[in-house]
Amino acid sequence: MQWSAAAVLLGRAWQHLYWDAPYRTLFWDQEWMEGPVRWLLGVDWATYATSPATDLFVQWAVWGTGLFYLLGALSAAFIHKAGAAGRSVLYLSSISLLFLAGLYCKEKFFFAGQFFEYTLQFASPALLAWAAARTARLEEAPIRWALAIGIALTFTCHGLYAFGYYPRPGQFVFMTMSILGVDDNTAVQFLIVAGALDFVLSAFIFLPAKWARPFVGYAVLWGLATTLARPLAYAQVAAWDTVLLQWLHEAVMRAPHFLLPLALLLIVGQQSPSLPRPLQLALRPDRA
Repeated sequence: MQWSAAAVLLGRAWQHLYWDAPYRTLFWDQEWMEGPVRWLLGVDWATYATSPATDLFVQWAVWGTGLFYLLGALSAAFIHKAGAAGRSVLYLSSISLLFLAGLYCKEKFFFAGQFFEYTLQFASPALLAWAAARTARLEEAPIRWALAIGIALTFTCHGLYAFGYYPRPGQFVFMTMSILGVDDNTAVQFLIVAGALDFVLSAFIFLPAKWARPFVGYAVLWGLATTLARPLAYAQVAAWDTVLLQWLHEAVMRAPHFLLPLALLLIVGQQSPSLPRPLQLALRPDRA
């Protein structure tokens, strides 16, 4: 959970500090912002939209958020030393990531699936802060249920795009073709099956621990595959330095897609007496 929160915040920090974030989707939306601009700034929309100061403000907002995400990543890495202040930073980081997910949702025609596909990302810092503040063991029901709900929302919404309920992103098809070396029709069929499996695992991870474990294990593997998909796919068409610069952070910020399923797998593993004795001892040294 520490690695998950630190990874998503580091990836988003790189995005904000080096690339960009979709803040202009909000700040340059006349329908949404003209009233607040007139009320708060006392200027008309044309003056606001064409002012260099507006663009500078948005850019500083993006950079400032990137720096805050770096602070959040440090808070995650040193959660046991950061105390209540570090947990507060993590909760605020989750709120900021929630806002970012809303901006992406606004960009994509307000599809609910677009928003909830980011659940594991925006929940990671808050889940870590919550878990770190608890004195009870991590395998207790509340944290297991929180992880399962986050995984189900993320994978279900990913599946809605892969299955074709929402317009299937061309990037999904390209990445499948590039990595598997198949034609576009085979890639589409693969994505349909993958989407259906997303729906299945999202339902079955709520079973009792013994029965849920295989489905959670699949979520770990599929989450890892989708996390690595972008740098692997684009490595076929670009030099490695370009791939690392443009796509590495895309993989890092998606690390919660396999790390939080892995956290849940460890939890259900602790609850399952059928695990091999060495693995039980590795998960729970106090049983030795």
